[in-house]
Amino acid sequence: MAEAKKTKTAAKTATKKFLNRVHEKYVTEVAPKLVGKYGNINAVPKLVKIVVNTRLGDVKDNTKSLTAAVEELALITGQKPMVTTAKKSISNFKIRQGQKNGAKVTLRNKIMYEFFDKICSVALPRVRDFSGLSRKSFDQFGNYTFGFKEQLVFPEISYEKIEKVRGMDITIVTTAKNKEDSLELLDELGLPFKKEVK
Repeated sequence: MAEAKKTKTAAKTATKKFLNRVHEKYVTEVAPKLVGKYGNINAVPKLVKIVVNTRLGDVKDNTKSLTAAVEELALITGQKPMVTTAKKSISNFKIRQGQKNGAKVTLRNKIMYEFFDKICSVALPRVRDFSGLSRKSFDQFGNYTFGFKEQLVFPEISYEKIEKVRGMDITIVTTAKNKEDSLELLDELGLPFKKEVK
């Protein structure tokens, strides 16, 4: 009876349409591995969305910067960015309320898994002197944030065509209830963290 149930589950998994190889790895390897810890497949943490955000401090001086940054972010993520505005005026930084000061993209489902794969397989290995991501950049809700100092780590961006070197912050949102569970999930999915010093 147990064997028949296993065969039925395997057949369901085989016929399931995966969004990409990271999604396939989650369904076939990561979730079954973690289900024993949580007791229920629905309780196993999973990716919800990835938010990519870039700040544009020079937009007030050069409006072309906004267009260039938005186009680059669209190339990198494969989705049209949303332009963000300042919530309040800050005189020390010469920022007025409502002034355009950045761009962000929220990725979900297939495009989220593809971007996660791109980060792990292409972008992070191209970072100079990369030795792994910090294990301390989790918030209390289990979300992980890290940044790139330049957009050139993504293959879609050509050095000759960029207007200015820009950095970006990436936040990976999961259903994990704490940073330990989120770290375990992201580590299993292949995000390269620094090795723990024992």
